Amino acid sequence: MAPDLRQDFNMMEQKKRVSMILQSPAFCEELESMIQEQFKKGKNPTGLLALQQIADFMTTNVPNVYPAAPQGGMAALNMSLGMVTPVNDLRGSDSIAYDKGEKLLRCKLAAFYRLADLFGWSQLIYNHITTRVNSEQEHFLIVPFGLLYSEVTASSLVKINLQGDVVDRGSTNLGVNQAGFTLHSAIYAARPDVKCVVHIHTPAGAAVSAMKCGLLPISPEALSLGEVAYHDYHGILVDEEEKVLIQKNLGPKSKVLILRNHGLVSVGESVEEAFYYIHNLVVACEIQVRTLASAGGPDNLVLLNPEKYKSKSRSPGSPVGEGTACRFELPLSRRACYAGKRAASLLCRFVAKAE
Repeated sequence: MAPDLRQDFNMMEQKKRVSMILQSPAFCEELESMIQEQFKKGKNPTGLLALQQIADFMTTNVPNVYPAAPQGGMAALNMSLGMVTPVNDLRGSDSIAYDKGEKLLRCKLAAFYRLADLFGWSQLIYNHITTRVNSEQEHFLIVPFGLLYSEVTASSLVKINLQGDVVDRGSTNLGVNQAGFTLHSAIYAARPDVKCVVHIHTPAGAAVSAMKCGLLPISPEALSLGEVAYHDYHGILVDEEEKVLIQKNLGPKSKVLILRNHGLVSVGESVEEAFYYIHNLVVACEIQVRTLASAGGPDNLVLLNPEKYKSKSRSPGSPVGEGTACRFELPLSRRACYAGKRAASLLCRFVAKAE
C-alpha cells in the first residue's frame, strides 16, 4: 500500500474510533455527570458553559441507530431524523427550585409522555397525563397546552392546584388546557389515593367507548383491569357540574374509566401503576376491536367470567419469576438513553413485575 493511502486509511480509522466514543451513551452520561459536579463546586463557569453546550448538542443530535417504534408518534419520527430532546433538563436554577422528590416526579412524568408517544397513544397537543406532587397542598403537574408529547421535558411541566391556580409555570409561557384541568382535578379531589391520572384517545379505545357492550372480558388484559367504570358523553369537559358526575361514575375503587364516545382514563397510586393500567386497557381494546371484526359480532365470542379468574389475576404488585422481562425494556432503554433513561426504565420495571 502506498504511504499516502496508508496515512489516509489510518486517519479514517482514528476518526471512526472518535465518532464511536462521541456517540456512546456512556460518554454522554459521564460528560453530564462531570458538568453537574463542577457546577456544584462553582468552578470555571466559562469552561463549564462550553461543556454544557457540547452536552446539549450531543443529546439533541442522537445517531440514528435504533429503529422507530412500529406505532410510534412524533418521538419515533424525531429519532428517525436523529433528534431527541432530553427528558431531564433540570439544570442550574431549575434544579435548585425543586426538591429531590419533585425532580424525580417531573422526570417520571415527562418520560411517561415520551413512552406514550412511542406507543402511538398521543394525539398532537391533546390529552393529558398528570401526577400529584403532594397531598398537603393539593398540587399536581400537567403538560403546558401547546407542547407535543415528544417535546415534554421535566422543566416544562406546569404545577397547578385544584382550584386552577398556576403555582409554577415551568420553563414555558404556555397555559393549561381547561378540559384537561377539569377531568384531572375532579379525580384528584375525589380520590386521595390517586397519585397519577392518564387520559388518552386511541382509535381502538374510542371504538370500544362507543360500543353499548363496553369492554368485554375476552382477554387476560381485560380481566386485569378490575371493575371498569363508565361516564357518558356530555361534550367537552369544561363544566364544573360535570366534575360531580365524573367523581360519582369513577367511584372509590375503580382504576379504569371509559369516557363514552370519547376515550380512556386510568388512575394509579403511582406513575408506574397508572402506566400499567392504561397499557393493559389499550391492549384490551385493540384485542376486542380486532376480535369483533374477525368473529362477525359479539354473539360469536367466548366471554370469560371475571369472578372465576379474579383470584388468579395478578395485581400490579404481585411477584413474578426472576426471569420475567419487560417486553419494552430493551428498546425503550436504548431510545431513552439520551432522554431520561432512568425515569423511563422505572416505568418498564413496573410493567415487568405486573405481567
